[in-house]
Amino acid sequence: MLGAEKGAADRLHGHSLSIGIVQARFNEEVTGTLLKACLLELAALGVSEENISHVKVPGALEVSCALQALAESGKYDALIALGCIIRGETYHFELVANESGAAVTRLALDYRLPIANAILTVDNLAQAHARQEEKGVDAARVAVEMANLLKELLR
Repeated sequence: MLGAEKGAADRLHGHSLSIGIVQARFNEEVTGTLLKACLLELAALGVSEENISHVKVPGALEVSCALQALAESGKYDALIALGCIIRGETYHFELVANESGAAVTRLALDYRLPIANAILTVDNLAQAHARQEEKGVDAARVAVEMANLLKELLR
């Protein structure tokens, strides 16, 4: 089986990878913590600081547009989406959560490029705070592992 002999831990090396990160500014207290945790984990996985690009956009709905531009550049082995959508009293939460998530998935498939989706969708700020560091770390690990996996599969 292709790649069956390698496990996830074997793919967690980022030494030669280029990673693009798009961060939503809305709820920046949370997205800033997501970013910090993500960058620390990318460094721990060996991704060089000069191989990381970071851009900010206004909110979660704008993340996909910037991801698309990064994907079209052809410079990245993986991308990371960072955002935080907190439920409010209107249908807007569902619209933003569903559309941003669908757009990230569609871009990953269209460009055959791993995109770690760390756009939190939570009911309140306390839930966001409880998840922000862990999800930032997870996003870094997913991006590196999937970039390495796709390199293996597409040889």
